[in-house]
Amino acid sequence: MASVSDHLPDDAFLVQEAADEEVRQSQVPVSLHGLRLDRALAQMVPEFSRNYLQQLIEQGDVLVDGRTTTKPSSKVRLGHAVQVTLRATPQSRAFVPQAMPIEVVYEDAHLRVIHKPAGLVVHPAPGHWQGTLLNGLLALDPAAADVPRAGIVHRLDKDTSGLMVVARTRQAMDALVQKIAAREVHRQYLALAHKAWTGPAVRKVEAAIGRDPGNRLRMAVVDLSHQSGKTATTTIEMLNQNERACLVQCTLHTGRTHQIRVHMAHLGHPLLADAVYGGAPLAGMARQALHAWHLAFEHPMTGQVVNLRTALPADMALALAQLGLSYNHDPQGV
Repeated sequence: MASVSDHLPDDAFLVQEAADEEVRQSQVPVSLHGLRLDRALAQMVPEFSRNYLQQLIEQGDVLVDGRTTTKPSSKVRLGHAVQVTLRATPQSRAFVPQAMPIEVVYEDAHLRVIHKPAGLVVHPAPGHWQGTLLNGLLALDPAAADVPRAGIVHRLDKDTSGLMVVARTRQAMDALVQKIAAREVHRQYLALAHKAWTGPAVRKVEAAIGRDPGNRLRMAVVDLSHQSGKTATTTIEMLNQNERACLVQCTLHTGRTHQIRVHMAHLGHPLLADAVYGGAPLAGMARQALHAWHLAFEHPMTGQVVNLRTALPADMALALAQLGLSYNHDPQGV
């Protein structure tokens, strides 16, 4: 079975493979001491989901110090010998290197900033187990296998283009995750939306987002007093408009699924070609007209400010021209 074990650190699982299963053995390192067994395994075997590992524990496929342990909540201790029998799943087969062109905008020993093209899925998921950015990162740098999710700390939708930061070390990844949670990674997007802009030129949208109760494949603005969801805040600035469309800059203050797409549709301005949220093809746009153009943060290791911008992709630039809208190539940053 395909494995990333060749690139794992010295304290990772030793691998014994059979035709249809794989047995991994390791000792619990100090970093995992005291964790639940399922949580520890999720870090030891990052190419399998925690849910799948819980199933293995419950069906007796995990031994701790030679004894079968069937409770995912049982705690592991430093030095415990852990053995797990793994069987191939689509998800496990997903974590393989696949060479692909990746545009690197910034790079150092700790992190990379890349430009993701529209159409590229970021992380393996049902229906897209391979051919993702994660597969490309594993091929670009074999050391990425030592970092959970190959260093991916945030995502862009498949059909959204633009800048993403990717960690190259576990230390940098942990620090970046903390910065994102603390809203210290500033992300701005350019979007083309339907209709002339309404309301003030700058609008701060504070509207919680959760699953659409009428369509579980969509997100929607929800009332938290009646529905589950999370608070979401986006500042939207109108840059140019005519009767057919408007160009806006969106600054994320939270990072909810489909946040900009949902907030724009909620305002009555769905993005061009965003069929999921009411948009329609216009001016040659065949995918949602959303581009992550600006990324800024304090480097988690050096403390230096990383402040990067990227131009509109060709399809959005062409759409602007067809709509007769001009574009200031350096809108205000954060």
